[in-house]
Amino acid sequence: MGIREEQFMKEALIEAEKAGAIQEVPIGAVIVMDDEIIARAHNLRETSQNAITHAETLAIQEACEKLGTWRLEGAELYVTLEPCPMCSGAIILSRIEKVVYGAKDPKAGCAGTLMNLLEDDRFNHQCEVLPGVLSEECGGILSRFFKGLRDRKKSEKKKRMDSL
Repeated sequence: MGIREEQFMKEALIEAEKAGAIQEVPIGAVIVMDDEIIARAHNLRETSQNAITHAETLAIQEACEKLGTWRLEGAELYVTLEPCPMCSGAIILSRIEKVVYGAKDPKAGCAGTLMNLLEDDRFNHQCEVLPGVLSEECGGILSRFFKGLRDRKKSEKKKRMDSL
């Protein structure tokens, strides 16, 4: 892991902060080609009420539109949380060359934690995977978000019980 990877992961963290600010799970992604960010996105699943509007899929869509092709050969995806099965499939299908992620996802991680779809040679495309870049920062934003969510739910429950 180098300064370059940390620099682009910090950009993904900016996207994650945007998601958290609108009460979305704070996950952010950027796609880089030739050392330039060509797409950026954050989770919008709650806002859109659409299960596929993860940061990775939205960034892939933006990059494809910008480049005018579905083939993102030579692209690198930086994402704050390890990709899920759906996003891993989209990464493979879009031919992204490298995936750099921050925090591991013990419940849905498909870039090495539960399984590794991205480097599986049974598919017609594999990605290089670099895990753990700024993992503390990436995990911390998620932990703070979910703690806040639990605290809000607990407070709402207490208010309901007090009003009875």
